[in-house]
Amino acid sequence: MKQINYIILIMAISILTGCNEGTNNLNVEVYETSAKGNKLTKLTSFTKVDSVVNIKLNPEKTFQTISGFGGAFTESSAYLLNRLSKKNRDTILKAYFAKEGARYSLTRTHMNSCDFSLTNYSYTPVEGDKNLEHFTIKEDIDDLIPMIKDAMAVSEDGFKIFASPWSAAPWMKDNNSWVGGKLLPEYYDTWALFFSKYLDAYKNEGIDIWGFTVENEPHGNGNNWESMHFNPKEMTDFVQFHLGPKLEADGYGDKIILGYDQNRAGLKEWVDEMYRDEASSKYFHGTAIHWYESTYDYFPEALQYAHNKAPDKYLIETEGCIDSQIPVWKDDAWYWKKEATDWGWDWAPEEQKHLHPKYAPVNRYARDIIGCLNNWVDGWVDWNMVLDRQGGPNWFENWCIAPVIVDPNEDEVYFTPLYHTMAHFSKYIRPEAKIIEVENSDKKLMATAAKNPDGSIAVVLFNEFNTPKTINLSLYDKMVEITIDAQAIQTIVIPNKV
Repeated sequence: MKQINYIILIMAISILTGCNEGTNNLNVEVYETSAKGNKLTKLTSFTKVDSVVNIKLNPEKTFQTISGFGGAFTESSAYLLNRLSKKNRDTILKAYFAKEGARYSLTRTHMNSCDFSLTNYSYTPVEGDKNLEHFTIKEDIDDLIPMIKDAMAVSEDGFKIFASPWSAAPWMKDNNSWVGGKLLPEYYDTWALFFSKYLDAYKNEGIDIWGFTVENEPHGNGNNWESMHFNPKEMTDFVQFHLGPKLEADGYGDKIILGYDQNRAGLKEWVDEMYRDEASSKYFHGTAIHWYESTYDYFPEALQYAHNKAPDKYLIETEGCIDSQIPVWKDDAWYWKKEATDWGWDWAPEEQKHLHPKYAPVNRYARDIIGCLNNWVDGWVDWNMVLDRQGGPNWFENWCIAPVIVDPNEDEVYFTPLYHTMAHFSKYIRPEAKIIEVENSDKKLMATAAKNPDGSIAVVLFNEFNTPKTINLSLYDKMVEITIDAQAIQTIVIPNKV
């Protein structure tokens, strides 16, 4: 009898051990940011609820390869960092770029000034200088370049940088103005040379530029701040006959050229022209897009069309932010509420007003990034990394919100929930990861997943509703049960050895 009891005891211990470490249990780490106050908090215990979602991962079915996630180096952000104490400056740069931080891997900067500059300026200050003998990046020396170089020093993995012009100097344009107008045909070669000179100048500063967008917002911005207009044919001709050949001739043929660089609703006419034939497609490495067409719609059909038109090219979200909004200071709850408005709330044509309702900033970021990843977008880049409590500085007073807000007069820093939202993606989905198939039983719960180069899998969930959900997550023959809170984002990391 004692022997039988001993055998039963051993069997019971084996069963209990199997629940914790058995072959059918999926080993995961779970990180959550929520309206209740979690901020990339690691969770180790879960309470089961009635609402159950089944999520199955299929790593064998893969989609696009990730190029990265990140934000933009602007003169405004760099200027603010220089006004902070060294401690706070270092804290912000580490939060964005260090291994223990968000690990930004894809970034943007501007060529010449933009709205998030302190003034209008150009690298080509001498009128009529067609050969750009007086080209200079002196305007970037004090603020922008030190920010980039300090970020490079902090980042262990490194990151890519692409640059975007808002406008050529007025003397190259048909309206002789910073705002609006078109590049004069006699300056097409000069403008192509401008890109090559920029690469040389930044290389001399120890900064390698990965690539370019041809023009920020070629449709313009309502004639408010720096802009220069192209239609699809004009931009494609400029790239095919001027910019592409010039970079190639100067030894920069490996630099990435992204066309378009504006809202998604206009994608079809642009990709049809950019990839009109083999000769034009040769110089375009991909398409750049923004999100300002709507506060909630990520335009999946347009994204699918752009991918199918050029399936081997990049499709990168190059700018998105909480625009036309003064930052709310040290009030996390506001970022989860549908109180923000964008430019379209006041200014969109009446037939487009429905695309611009009030929204919750966290929801807008999480919904858009997951929606993009599930529709072939391979990179997602936020706008300014740092702004002040007014939403600037900005020479046009075009106030916006950044993930990190600072008060330079008081030397204070506020990491908004948008910072943690970005980190849910940038920290755990690494460059060269592959988006994988996710079977999701709940259409209201947004989900995406990627397999990283090291073999780990990152799953990002977004529950924007007011009730928590229990998740049954399965991979092959293994499963784990966890719970995501109401109004929460989760990243679930599955290590290589599952």
